[in-house]
Amino acid sequence: MSDEHWYEDETGSMVRPYTVTRGRTRPADGHAIDLMSRVTALETDAPGPAVDHARAALFELIRRGPRPVVELAADADLPLTVVRVLLGDLAEAGLIRIDPPRRLSAAGPATDPELLREIMQRLKEL
Repeated sequence: MSDEHWYEDETGSMVRPYTVTRGRTRPADGHAIDLMSRVTALETDAPGPAVDHARAALFELIRRGPRPVVELAADADLPLTVVRVLLGDLAEAGLIRIDPPRRLSAAGPATDPELLREIMQRLKEL
């Protein structure tokens, strides 16, 4: 995560979640965002001045590589509801793509080679 914090270690969040989302609790229409939806950056450059600090910081996390929504929420240290709203905004701006969660093969998770590769990759990162 970047060195910029949206919170103070001792007192908690400096900005309340409803402020970051402008009072919204759901993402923009047309965006079904599941915990395991995969988020990918479409733009390689930093977003323009129309994107505020919270959305730009989340976009920076996404630019590091495609990740599930739940990981982004954990890395951003923001509530999942807030992350979903921000992701909807970034998708509306054309900066990211939100793909539905991958379905496991009929044979089950133990034989899904893509899932096994991802697990191996994540274990190596630890």
